[in-house]
Amino acid sequence: MQLKRAKEVLEVLEVQKNQINLKLESNPSCPVSNKDLRLVLLDIRITLNEIEQAKSDIENTQAEILKVV
Repeated sequence: MQLKRAKEVLEVLEVQKNQINLKLESNPSCPVSNKDLRLVLLDIRITLNEIEQAKSDIENTQAEILKVV
């Protein structure tokens, strides 16, 4: 569930990043857009870390289940 939600969030963040990049093409020095881009990139990094952690948790759980069987 956590992995699925994180992937959904990542998709939304990627769309936001692309929208901000389009704004920056027309006005590269816009401080608001640059700040928004930094925040979205940070959120993307955090979400990627959450996805990595969720995958690790799944692998560990699967390994534990295999030990029991």
